[in-house]
Amino acid sequence: MNANRVVGTLLRSREPSIRWKARVLVLGEDPAANQIRELEKGVQRSERVQALLARRDAHGVFQAGRDPYTKWQGAHWVLASLADMGYPKGDPSLFAMRDQILDHWLGERYFREFDAKTAAAAYRGRGVPRVEGRYRRCASQQGNALYALVKLGLGDGRAEALVERLLHWQWPDGGWHCDRRPRADTSSFEESRHAMLGLALYAEHAGAPVARKAAVRAAEVFLSRQLFVGRHSGNPMNEDYLRLHYPLYFYYDVLGGLKAMAEIGLIHDPRCRKALDFLEDKQLPDGGWPAEARLYKVSSRLETRADSVDWGGTAKTRMNEWVTADALYVLRAAGRVAI
Repeated sequence: MNANRVVGTLLRSREPSIRWKARVLVLGEDPAANQIRELEKGVQRSERVQALLARRDAHGVFQAGRDPYTKWQGAHWVLASLADMGYPKGDPSLFAMRDQILDHWLGERYFREFDAKTAAAAYRGRGVPRVEGRYRRCASQQGNALYALVKLGLGDGRAEALVERLLHWQWPDGGWHCDRRPRADTSSFEESRHAMLGLALYAEHAGAPVARKAAVRAAEVFLSRQLFVGRHSGNPMNEDYLRLHYPLYFYYDVLGGLKAMAEIGLIHDPRCRKALDFLEDKQLPDGGWPAEARLYKVSSRLETRADSVDWGGTAKTRMNEWVTADALYVLRAAGRVAI
């Protein structure tokens, strides 16, 4: 596949984040280079970023819903978006949002735990339930927060507490799950992806081999299923996994799994091949990739599962720049495209 024409389209995009993705992720340019730093300033000034940050008050505190996790417009989700867009690292104006997120995800309830024998009892208790020896926790929340804060250069000593919680809650098979039913004994793709990514990125920046080991263990949850195939059935685990999305939020699809493997350095594992073949087959005649389904609605009002910006919409026959940039990043990392 000759990807140069598609890369050229991305490099001419009106969206500076797309140009950043094309140059840093696809072409492999040095993020520390002066030209990339200038491009990141353009990302910071962009209309999309300004719309995402519009709910900050005079003190930088984000005002959206009951807590930072309000879907998809809370501080948690805004920082997650910025972390994927090439936003410059270490911006002091984001410190207040960082504190909101850390105060929330390191609250007392996440350090309180109890044993329960039934799902009903697990829901009645206060804190994190342990059922059949497994902590039932939505680890994507702490994991996504950890990833975003480290990626944006906003991590401080409290990031270690997020790591400690994720390690403490990790299941025997390497992942995480919030299902409180006693019979649930297999980790969730949705809950494990962000936790894995957060631990891997933290390990890379902090030199923490324990966190790296935990991330590699988590990767087995995905790799043992070829990123989307049931171990026993040999069939796709979930039809939604076969549709390409952007953003993914806490959900999962094949591209999200492949991107995670590329980021943590496991994209050359032979168990990624089937998913890589599948992604190549999704390529459009014009060379790009579509966003086939959307997990958000666009609204300036504070509504559940509404985003402040449009991420290119959906159309099965039209290229989406965000999906295309990520697909090219994955395929280049896997050695399947030459640019």
